[in-house]
Amino acid sequence: MLLAKKKKHATSSALFDHLFLFSCIVFFCFSALHPTGQMTDLLYTEKDLVTSLKDYIRAEENKLERVKRWADKMDSLTATATQDPEGFLGHPVNAFKLMKRLNTEWGDLESLVLSDTTDGFISNLTIQRQHFPTEEDQTGAAKALLRLQDTYRLDANTISTGDLPGVTHKSHMTVEDCFELGKIAYSDVDYYHTELWMAQALKQLDEGEESPLDKVLVLDYLSYAIYQQGEIERALEYTRKLLSLDPEHQRAKGNLKYFEFQLEKQRKVEEEKAQKQKERGKRETTETKKEKKKSKAQTAFQLIPERKKYEMLCRGEGIKMTPRRQSRLFCRYYDNNRNPKYLLAPVKQQDEWDRPYIVRYLDIISDKEIERVKQLAKPRLRRATVHDPQTGKLTTAQYRVSKSAWLTGYDDPMIDMINQRIEDLTGLEMDTAEELQVANYGVGGQYEPHFDFGRMSDVAAGGATVFPDVGAAVWPKKGTAVFWYNLFASGEGDYSTRHAACPVLVGNKWVSNKWIHERGQEWRRPCGLSESE
Repeated sequence: MLLAKKKKHATSSALFDHLFLFSCIVFFCFSALHPTGQMTDLLYTEKDLVTSLKDYIRAEENKLERVKRWADKMDSLTATATQDPEGFLGHPVNAFKLMKRLNTEWGDLESLVLSDTTDGFISNLTIQRQHFPTEEDQTGAAKALLRLQDTYRLDANTISTGDLPGVTHKSHMTVEDCFELGKIAYSDVDYYHTELWMAQALKQLDEGEESPLDKVLVLDYLSYAIYQQGEIERALEYTRKLLSLDPEHQRAKGNLKYFEFQLEKQRKVEEEKAQKQKERGKRETTETKKEKKKSKAQTAFQLIPERKKYEMLCRGEGIKMTPRRQSRLFCRYYDNNRNPKYLLAPVKQQDEWDRPYIVRYLDIISDKEIERVKQLAKPRLRRATVHDPQTGKLTTAQYRVSKSAWLTGYDDPMIDMINQRIEDLTGLEMDTAEELQVANYGVGGQYEPHFDFGRMSDVAAGGATVFPDVGAAVWPKKGTAVFWYNLFASGEGDYSTRHAACPVLVGNKWVSNKWIHERGQEWRRPCGLSESE
């Protein structure tokens, strides 16, 4: 897809840029630190490790039966994954489990193998380990799952069972997987998600799932997370369950007394408060009632916070397009004022939104071009950065989670062809534009509301570009382009174009952006006479 708009100029507050964004392909939106291409490589790395492991097993099969069982499990998994690696990685649970396996479980296996004579397998594992994800990567993949859970309002059981919309490779989370998510949330002092995932781990244990983890450990985390959220009565209930399984658990015995004391203290405070209210009586005046009613009405009309609007639009809720406005949106064949390139074969153009005016061009980039752009970008991908207004330097940020690369005509003549196509479609000068940027989003990858630029792509679920201020959502579609101006013709910023990239729930997301500076467009888009013109 192609998407265009403007951003503030880097050297002057009075100058802005047009941004033209086109989606290279519908690919996988994976982890914050490992984009799709690198994650695919990790799958093949794991497959290679399994092969090496099986060679080792053949040499010492009688002594290493436990290792053989592990290898068989990995062989089955990687065989399935490598048949359709990008589709397999389109499921965020598969991504998390891959990170967890490579970061934790393969390390445990290494310790087991080192206890005996080792040859080829350990050598291969040692060589491959330099490419393994880090603890930070595993934590990032876990937090991405939590972000998806919040944005799309998914319960823990839905994620654990892999029952997500549009999935091809359904993947089930084990008790250990759920426990790991809960532990990561706990380490981040996120007791809300700690409770959700420890409760899910407990549920799966109660249903009879085999696991090396026991209920006592899960209940220990669960009761404390609930207590930290102020629900002492429920925390006490789970502590009693823990003690019924392990009566000698010292921390639980101490917590039981403490929770009972706090609960009794809480009840006394509530009783004293009720008694004071009874003594004062209900002397609320009519004026006080009116004030409360007025206050309630004002609260009801308060603006929805931007973050909430952003998440609602990502879920397809709160879109403000009325039937009457919808009736004024059309589709057409477009030749950009009889541009010679499009006289005989005009492009298909359709209106996406009226204010700000957003259009989509269909079938604007071919599959062959998409593959080539992706191939060029993969080795150049680096973590995307933002401008820090305080330091003036480029830095990474949690609100922008993706990797990006920059391409020019020197890399491949096809890039010049794409740039020329952008010029033919928009009628804007490319000589003063920036290089073509290609971005790959990770699991839960996103770009929260901002003015600088946006992105689009075709995915199984999620991944829309939304405009919180106007209640607009533009959904990704492979091979199409979406275009809008971030500036009025006067050069003033159009603040209604503040937008955000929703995290991809299922599928792959590759995008490419083209910044077209206002400088150089003086004769192609003359300045307007009024600020909003």
